[in-house]
Amino acid sequence: MSFLSLSGGAIAGIAVGGAVLILILVFWWYFATKNGLISVRNDAEEAFSAMDVHMKKRYDLIPNLVETCKGYAKHESETLARVTQARNYAMAASSPNERAAAERELASSLKVLMTRVQESYPQLKADTQFNGLARQLEQIEHEIAQSRKFYNAKIKMLNNKIEKFPSSIVAGKMGLERRSYFELDDISERNAPRVSFDDAPKTRL
Repeated sequence: MSFLSLSGGAIAGIAVGGAVLILILVFWWYFATKNGLISVRNDAEEAFSAMDVHMKKRYDLIPNLVETCKGYAKHESETLARVTQARNYAMAASSPNERAAAERELASSLKVLMTRVQESYPQLKADTQFNGLARQLEQIEHEIAQSRKFYNAKIKMLNNKIEKFPSSIVAGKMGLERRSYFELDDISERNAPRVSFDDAPKTRL
């Protein structure tokens, strides 16, 4: 039986069936895309939470580091105050963008402090407690760098889905917007603070 020999009712039925099938496929694509966006968004938020854990470990370490430095570096009160202020600002930050700005300031202030210790305070470099704290700080910085790299990879995936057609249509309906990477502005500070005391006496806590 040819298509031309079909009655008007049969042709209408085929058209309706085709329209329904297309509608089903559109709905399936929409919700599949939406679920995919939700998954990537949740992955990005989970990655930030993991990074947050490492940053909070550093926040907890800084007061002990500052107190240890005070005993030797009495002339660095301004530098120590800057470190403490940057820590408090970072702890109070409520969004990833605010946290990134606070982390840039904290990394910069810690770098200044560690550079001055290296250059001017050999007794502090030899202090057992300070050496232990400095090595913990170096390890935490490494953990933060790795978790930040993972977070930025998730943000890249999310941004691609938000911006690329046709998933951008669904992202717009969901109110999703492009997110910023968790980066340091100054490329020279991306590895800061680099804490190394290879020339200091090998002491243990």
